[in-house]
Amino acid sequence: MTPSPPLSEPAPADSLALYVHWPFCVSKCPYCDFNSHVRDIIDMQAWRAALLADMAHEAALTPGRRLSSIFFGGGTPSLMPPALVADLIAAAERHWGLSPDIEITLEANPNSVEAARFADIAAAGVNRVSLGLQALDNDALHFLGRAHDVDEGLAALAIAQRVFNRVSFDLIYARPGQSEADWKAELARALSFGTGHLSLYQLTIEPGTRFATLVQQGKLTPADPDHGATLYELTQAMTAEAGIPAYEISNHARPGQESRHNLTYWRYGDYVGIGPGAHGRRGGMATLRHKKPENWMSALARNGHGLHGETPLSPADRASEALLMGLRLGEGVDLARIAALSGLPARQIVDEPAIEKLGALGLVAKAGQHLRVEAAGMLLLDAILPEIVRA
Repeated sequence: MTPSPPLSEPAPADSLALYVHWPFCVSKCPYCDFNSHVRDIIDMQAWRAALLADMAHEAALTPGRRLSSIFFGGGTPSLMPPALVADLIAAAERHWGLSPDIEITLEANPNSVEAARFADIAAAGVNRVSLGLQALDNDALHFLGRAHDVDEGLAALAIAQRVFNRVSFDLIYARPGQSEADWKAELARALSFGTGHLSLYQLTIEPGTRFATLVQQGKLTPADPDHGATLYELTQAMTAEAGIPAYEISNHARPGQESRHNLTYWRYGDYVGIGPGAHGRRGGMATLRHKKPENWMSALARNGHGLHGETPLSPADRASEALLMGLRLGEGVDLARIAALSGLPARQIVDEPAIEKLGALGLVAKAGQHLRVEAAGMLLLDAILPEIVRA
């Protein structure tokens, strides 16, 4: 079994990750199915009070934990006033305490207005930024509904690289009409910028999006899956050669530059989520906030928190989730750890005959209690996981 690249060390067992959702965007992108909303007026003081109250509720339920990461996601969190970002980080430190090497990430749009705030956002405590470049082609940016052009995006990237210790950016490939040569040239340019992390996603048509409507109307034809597979294989080869290999199916990093916050999800650690629509996993409980901003605010006024529901996870749920998340990683999973987390024996967690069959095809590899999906299997991950997971 070929070893995977070394990843960041797992966070201590008593650590916790915090996700803060800022749901507002200037406009809705046609491919986006995230919980994002356009509002003409936002009462920042009311939102500050609400987010702080939602955080305090979660802190009371997770005493004695220390934060290993904070992630401001959206929506477009770079639209938040830097002072609000600073207040939320300071409150998180009071409630939980921050690990000495804490990773604090904020998602940002790469336009000039938001880039002008980067220095203030860094001063607020953010030390990692994730830029939504999405494409390095102006026609593609227009197709994707982005408000910036290539020059503006690259100017924002240059500012980010001066201001923040760590920078990542997103690109979407397998766009309609994008040839192998097109993507090869675009990815080569992206790799030349020298960031420590890249998130490279194939365009998927999500239900409820503008693109889904266009597909139904016959006005948009998605890329052929075989062509998408060819572009995926090209992506893996080029990023590995550049020293920024995949550590997760769509995420690539130089050694030590992986997103520690996202690793908490994929390694099935505990995390709390605040803000509209935020999910969490704490102490065997799945938490979910009200999705619509107005409903979340109303819930806070009534209850002092924005929770829509808390659901105890059964042993089978925990084992299944840990497998589904962990097998996205190049490092794979430790079945003994999942058994300990869930309380189920390994024989009830995975289907050994299916693993043997898939292993003979070169799609998965198992050594002792360690299981991972091989590079060839990542292309078929959605089909492989139901075969493997018994829980």
